[in-house]
Amino acid sequence: MLVLGLETSCDDTAAAIIRREPDGRCRILSNEIWTEHDDHAAFGGIVPEIAARSHVERLDRTIEKAVSNAEINFQDLDAIAATAGPGLVGGVMVGLTTGKALSLAHDKSLIAINHLEGHALSARMTEPADFPYLLLLISGGHTQLIWVSGIGEYQRLGSTIDDAAGEAFDKTAKLLGLGQPGGPRIESAATGGRADKYDFPKPLAQREGCDFSFSGLKTAVRDAAENLEEISGQDVADLAASFQFAAARHLTLQTEKAMANLSVSEGRLVVAGGVAANCAIKSMLGSLCERKNWKLFFPPPKLCTDNGAMIAWAGAERLAAGMTDDITDVLALAPRARWPLAPPPEGFEIGGGRKGPKA
Repeated sequence: MLVLGLETSCDDTAAAIIRREPDGRCRILSNEIWTEHDDHAAFGGIVPEIAARSHVERLDRTIEKAVSNAEINFQDLDAIAATAGPGLVGGVMVGLTTGKALSLAHDKSLIAINHLEGHALSARMTEPADFPYLLLLISGGHTQLIWVSGIGEYQRLGSTIDDAAGEAFDKTAKLLGLGQPGGPRIESAATGGRADKYDFPKPLAQREGCDFSFSGLKTAVRDAAENLEEISGQDVADLAASFQFAAARHLTLQTEKAMANLSVSEGRLVVAGGVAANCAIKSMLGSLCERKNWKLFFPPPKLCTDNGAMIAWAGAERLAAGMTDDITDVLALAPRARWPLAPPPEGFEIGGGRKGPKA
């Protein structure tokens, strides 16, 4: 089956065509992403109104390019999948409305996709990540541990109580004068720094459960920078490296706590979201999985950040499972700024594992 995916939840305008083969494998025919960080640079962060206007101006051309590069026609499509949330609601409206228009114009099924589900299933596009698995979702707006049992079957085990991981990287990069996007800038600066120069705290180390917190870590970096009389290039590199190490350690320790509460015959960890492209985080989680004898799955870097292919793939997975949306269902196809992938836990017990604490 052929599916067009539209992604406009933040500042990236994306469209892609994927083919889901009869054996369940994914073939990406096109994956077009239009990113203009310069539009927001003067404001020190993403401006929702500018992002929405950018989607209006660029989405049609991005779709046209995706269809052309895939060498197909709209008539060849089986469905159109569009992000319906969560995200900047102005941008979500642009993509979802465009998806509705194309669905009606070409008489194709429309599937409203939760942006987080796109990330949750993205590893299955390139690797045999069979259900069930533990998902560590780390992006600009979300940091969660989710037990994925199947398509549409998600249970949240832990979440951030303040900043998301990507948000912490962005704010730290801004603090250090590195610019945006923060994740790649921090990782680049850290290559010349010492990760052991600053002993930043371990958030929630003494607290039960596997929630996350990055606000204290961010504050520790600011305090360390303010204690320096004059910040040199080496100071910036050391601060970036020490912050990156502390963030990776926190993600790894909380993931290990979640693993300890799961009793599964074959452990599988999928790491997805924009922050999953960070090599230091990959390395530390890789060591954890090797020690625990778990299989580790990472999408390729180009599929970690927001993209249309993951939305198209989530649509194809839902279509294969018989999950489509009624174009006349106003509530099901409403754009949403907030849309939890899974409800918060009251404690969890999976596969016979001991019951975890309440969030």
